[in-house]
Amino acid sequence: MSMPITELGTAALREHLADELVRTRARSAALTDAVDDGELVRQHSRLMSPLVWDLAHIGNQEELWLVRDVGGRDPLRADIDHLYDAVKHSRPDRPALPLLDPTQTRRYLGEVRGKVLDVLERAPLTGRPLLEHGFAFGMIVQHEQQHDETMLATHQLRVGPAALHAPVPEPERSTDSPAEVLVPAGEFTMGTSTEPWALDNERPAHRACTGAYWLDTTPVTNRDYQAFLADGGYDDPRWWSERGWAHRCGAALVAPQFWYLDGGSWWRNRFGIMEPVPPEEPVMHVSFFEAQAYAAWAGKRLPTEVEWEKAARFDPATGRSRRFPWGDKDPTPAHANLGQRHLQPAAAGSYPAGASPLGVHQLIGDVWEWTSSGFSGYPGFVAFPYREYSEVFFGGDYRMLRGGSFGTDAAACRGTFRNWDHPVRRQIFTGFRCARDASPGERPGLG
Repeated sequence: MSMPITELGTAALREHLADELVRTRARSAALTDAVDDGELVRQHSRLMSPLVWDLAHIGNQEELWLVRDVGGRDPLRADIDHLYDAVKHSRPDRPALPLLDPTQTRRYLGEVRGKVLDVLERAPLTGRPLLEHGFAFGMIVQHEQQHDETMLATHQLRVGPAALHAPVPEPERSTDSPAEVLVPAGEFTMGTSTEPWALDNERPAHRACTGAYWLDTTPVTNRDYQAFLADGGYDDPRWWSERGWAHRCGAALVAPQFWYLDGGSWWRNRFGIMEPVPPEEPVMHVSFFEAQAYAAWAGKRLPTEVEWEKAARFDPATGRSRRFPWGDKDPTPAHANLGQRHLQPAAAGSYPAGASPLGVHQLIGDVWEWTSSGFSGYPGFVAFPYREYSEVFFGGDYRMLRGGSFGTDAAACRGTFRNWDHPVRRQIFTGFRCARDASPGERPGLG
């Protein structure tokens, strides 16, 4: 879409919303049609739901918000609301519930979608915050895309032959960038009050300040991380926090998840394909604790969430914050590795068209990046449209993740988008980059 959502007329906005709903459902179908019914109902890890639960949950949320709330229609299946309530039932408990089977689930999704498209033709798309610029429909598109990425992570945990296939990324790549850049001290605008589909935790826009700091121009690569392994990084408590070392020992961590040694070389399982670990790709499937330990070993640290967003959005030439590192236009395949076009990150330094004004690469797409910050609301935060999306998680044992991954759709990724997870999690598509404080008077080229 070339025109911003806020500039679309009502007819064009309805068409765009319908296209996004259809496009997103096609992805959900591809992820679930790739395996048989036995695979759909199986729980591949206690960390994840059965794929059939995610699929029905997608339909249930669409019914709750678009059929019942926006459309004012009678419920299709009020009897299953409690089964697909993510707050009521944790992931380990979901397989024991009397869930819809795959055939029933697909029928339910089809019935809900038929009602939704009828609501979309008639909804005013104005008059209340939930309707402005099609927010409710955009929220549901983002919700489904987020679960699609979750289902993609479930595919990574499957045992057996590959069920998903995609070409290897071969984008344009910059190989002459400096290892790190200096981000100047000062204020910038963090968050947003104008992004039409921004979720409540991204709001409101506010002024935030950082000191000067150095930031890696690319995520930490597999080659970098293997140096940490070779130096005994997993066996040396000096590099680990107290909690991190306790977890490393208790969980018997020896390398990123899905890595294994064969003949003295590191290999990985990637969606059922066994292959040598590509040295130039960003490291992936590491926990916050592992990222933190690597950074300490390298003489650096993880960036704060504020530092990450400043690097991704602040334009020193104009003093304003952009929607994305490259500007305000939506991402294209030249800007970032998004949308499951590929099933792995691109090599470090890829997508130079997507770099920030300071020359930081791959802040959007490829791998989610751990930051050192916990999860809280911005000054002036207001829960919308329900507390369970963000507010109930504030102050918990979470660390913020930013930037999206190759499995994140562009509809659910922007410079302000915030993700969070427990610091022990590794099954998600997570990597990181490092930062360090700048010395007083330090200038580019001196670090």
